[in-house]
Amino acid sequence: MALLKTLIVLLLAFAPAGARAETLLLMAEEDGCHWCAKWNKEIAHIYPKTVEGKTAPLKRYDLHGETPDVTFEKKVRFTPTFILVHNGAEVGRIEGYPGEDFFWSLLNMMFSQANIPLDQTG
Repeated sequence: MALLKTLIVLLLAFAPAGARAETLLLMAEEDGCHWCAKWNKEIAHIYPKTVEGKTAPLKRYDLHGETPDVTFEKKVRFTPTFILVHNGAEVGRIEGYPGEDFFWSLLNMMFSQANIPLDQTG
């Protein structure tokens, strides 16, 4: 039994990235969105460097373009909308951009509520 557990752990450790749990932050945006531009100015350049950005890399999509292959809780109607996705399904959402301080607080609340630990590796 111990050998079986060891083999499973090794298989998971060397499994292709697609076979593991995937977490990402989708950003629905559209041309001319003032709040998208404000988020881009205040957050976009630092997001990939944060533990949140390492845990859930940002993936953008145009609200009027092709919809990502994600199971949404409800239709996206506003931009920007930030959707926390885990294993292909929405687990949290921020509609609009509430400003820098509130954005980080709400984002961390989504991680916590979805039981997704932040990547502290680095």
